[in-house]
Formats: sequence, C-alpha cells, structure tokens
Amino acid sequence: MSRRLLVTGGAGFIGANFVHHWCRVYPNDRVVVLDALTYAGNLPNLKLVQEQENFRFVLGNIGDASLVNKILVEENIDTIAHFAAESHVDRSILAPGDFVQTNVVGTFTLLESFRQYWETKANPDNYLFLHISTDEVYGSLCPNDPAFSETTAYAPNSPYSASKAGSDHLVRAYYHTYKLPTIITNCSNNYGAFQFPEKLIPLMCINILMGKPLPVYGDGKNVRDWLYVNDNCRALDVIIHQGKPGENYNIGGNNEVENISLVKTLCQIMDELAPDLPVRPSEKLITFVKDRPGHDRRYAINAHKLKTELGWSPSVTITEGLRITVQWYLKNHHWWKPLLSEEYQDYYRQNYRDSRGVFQ
Repeated sequence: MSRRLLVTGGAGFIGANFVHHWCRVYPNDRVVVLDALTYAGNLPNLKLVQEQENFRFVLGNIGDASLVNKILVEENIDTIAHFAAESHVDRSILAPGDFVQTNVVGTFTLLESFRQYWETKANPDNYLFLHISTDEVYGSLCPNDPAFSETTAYAPNSPYSASKAGSDHLVRAYYHTYKLPTIITNCSNNYGAFQFPEKLIPLMCINILMGKPLPVYGDGKNVRDWLYVNDNCRALDVIIHQGKPGENYNIGGNNEVENISLVKTLCQIMDELAPDLPVRPSEKLITFVKDRPGHDRRYAINAHKLKTELGWSPSVTITEGLRITVQWYLKNHHWWKPLLSEEYQDYYRQNYRDSRGVFQ
C-alpha cells in the first residue's frame, strides 16, 4: 500500500537523506517536505528529487498550525516523519530559547494538528507519527557502563538534549492519552552527505581542505557511537513499515570511537585522497580547544531490540562510511562553500578557542 508522507525538516541533513532514500525506494509514494530553511536547512539538498512528480516542497514552520493543518488535508497525509529540530549542542548553549521553541513547542503543535486531523478520519490505525530523536536524551555514560537501551532513564545534560527529551515525552503522552499511533527513534551520531559544516566530521573535512586548525574539545577522549546516515534511513524505513505504535527503537552504528581517534582517521583518509592539501600531513592542524560546558563523556547505543524484532542492523563500518563521506565532500565543494557565511564564521569564533580561551 502506498503512503503519503509529510517530512518535516526534510531539507536538513538526516531529513534530506531520508527523502532521497524514500523517493528512490518508493517512487509511487507521495512525499511532501515542510522546512523553514533556517541555517541548517538547505534547499539544494533536495535538488535531485525536486522535479519528481510525487514530490512537493513547502516553505514553512512546524509551529504554524494553520499551515500544517492545510497540508494534512490537501495532501491527505497518513504518515509524518518528524525530523525538524534545532540539533546542535553548541548552539543550544548560546541560544537555548530557540531549542525549546522548535523542539518542544513545535513538536507539540505538530502533534496536536495531526491528532485532530487523525480523529476526523475516524482514527485509522495505519496512520503514523514517527518522531526522530537522539541518544543524547539518555545523558552520559562512564567508560564501563552498558550502552543505552530503550529502558534507560532519561538524563539530558544540555539545553538541546533537554528539549529533545521534552518532545519525546510529548510524543509518548499522545500515544498513551489519545492512542495516536506514534513511534520514537533515538539514534546515535549520524554522518554522511549533506551534513552542515559545523558538525564534527564535515568541519574537519572542510578545515583540512582549507588548511585551517582542527578544533578538538578538551582532551579529545569523548566517545561517540557513529551511524552512517544511509543506515539510519534504512532503519527508519523498516520502522515505518514494521514498527509497533507506542514503541521506542534505538538505532546505533556499533562504532564507538574517541573524538581524537576519529579526527586522526579523517586526516589519514584526506591525506590519501586529496593530493593538493595546503598542510600535509593534516594531523599537524589538530588543535585542542576549551572544552564545551557540560560535555557528555560517552554515548553508546544498544540496538538489540531493532535487530531482533525488526531485523535491522548497520551495513557500513566506520572506516567504509568515513571514506565514502570524505569522497563526497571532496567532490562537492559547490555544496559546502556557500554555507561558510559570515554568520557561520561568527558562530565558529564563539565556539572554538584554544586551551587558554583564545581563538586561533
């Protein structure tokens, strides 16, 4: 049975990759993207699908209830894939109000519109509100702690993760209170094509290409579980088709890596694939900077439930995924260079300072 999807935040990093996946695998499904095109939303991310007959882009905000209501009715939407969010921890420290407004209030507005629309349809059980969240809602792990599972208690430590935790709780409440078919996914750190340059992996790739310092927070030993974005999209596909409403599913890459090790691996791949680097070896560019306030030490995802119940597992190792990603940034200067705006440069200067607190 074909679906009619509303993808919020579909011009962002994970959302755009999901749209490409869905349009390729299910060309007969209707896909409508709603995106406000804030700093991390980039319409060129959708260039390859914009001319497809079953695709539509709408410029707008998830907090605009009248617009959301109009789209739901006009397009006869049966599935919402909710990616739209403020998602960068550093920016949440600088401007936490934006995160509460988008991630909490925006999600509430979207849920309420979908609930009212769903009820006018006599509560069909094939409708779905899929909420894409993060492993950061679980807080920080010690080196020997077991990985986060779906039953791990929430303990967010940043304005970003707290706002996502709040949105998760609202989604859960709408299932239990109204029986609205909802599913929550909590994924580990994604990487791949179309990721905004402020995130760790594209930041390192681009700075290497420009011969700029590679800022590493603190001692660089913070650990993250890295998930190739296409694997995440496959998981979301499986969950939409086979997941059980009211459930949470953790999505992880089984790739726990210290930040400093990840940066050194990127340097090695860039040295191999990019012959004309301004600084070589690029490891010489690594610069330790003042640590982020409240920086979580370790994240790790236990995705056993997703594997045993729905048959999903990651298909790309961290080494394979990083090489594919580096090659993408090498081939797509035209995509990332326009994103290095003055606003981005101001943000960069505020965040990355050396161990003395001095920007380099």
